[in-house]
Amino acid sequence: MTGIVKDPYSGLELIELSHVWGHGVPSEPGQLDVRMQRAVKHAQHGVLAWRVITSLHTGTHMNAPIHMVQRGDDLAAVSPDRLFGSAAVLDIPKKSWEVITAADLEAATPAVQDGDIVVIVTGWHHNYSDGLEYFGEAPGLTKDAAEWLVAKDPKFVAVDTPFIDVPLATSMGPHRGGPQMKRLALEYAAATGRDAKKDFPDWFPAHKTLAAAGIPTVEQVGGDVDLVKGKRATVAATPWKFEHGDACPVRMIAMLDPSGNLRIDAGN
Repeated sequence: MTGIVKDPYSGLELIELSHVWGHGVPSEPGQLDVRMQRAVKHAQHGVLAWRVITSLHTGTHMNAPIHMVQRGDDLAAVSPDRLFGSAAVLDIPKKSWEVITAADLEAATPAVQDGDIVVIVTGWHHNYSDGLEYFGEAPGLTKDAAEWLVAKDPKFVAVDTPFIDVPLATSMGPHRGGPQMKRLALEYAAATGRDAKKDFPDWFPAHKTLAAAGIPTVEQVGGDVDLVKGKRATVAATPWKFEHGDACPVRMIAMLDPSGNLRIDAGN
């Protein structure tokens, strides 16, 4: 994390919203680790070039609708105007396995305006690691929260959690392709006295709802997002123009204009 960086010419304040990506980045259970090899080295050739094998769902990354919906837009089809704009950065603190509901979104400040980028900060980014807790116990959106967001027609929706949904509503739990975390449902029952299958009967309900509406999503927001939570800001994300691409790492930043001279949000 770097704090606020000020552009010396415009006076814009720039805030990092991405986790560092590279060798050893936390990888989703069921996926291979990022593998990196120096294909060309300074000592040998005077230049550096890496060869990388990776899942594209690592670190701070954008999901195109096609990730969840057949014939949905791929990354190349995501219009550039969706990648930049005014954002509501919502401060909605949540703990293990808690859900973000439509009521939470309605009550959050600043109010979400039609066409906003929506960034949801639960505080879970502070747990970013390969730990059981980070991938297994994260909070997530309910289907009614996703439907509330769809009605606002956001450019994209970003979360500081590893998944849009609670992990027990994904393949981490007892759903198709899972459980990738075989102890997870038992640990949920031990901690809460509840049945994971009854509490989370559907597979990716929130993520599928957003994707079906053509809304890209960003997972694992991090960096200095705490500096802008509860504020409005201008946000930019930079995915690849990837034909048939379901996802890729992104660099995501927030911009504030304290002077109010540049027609972007001052962060008030």
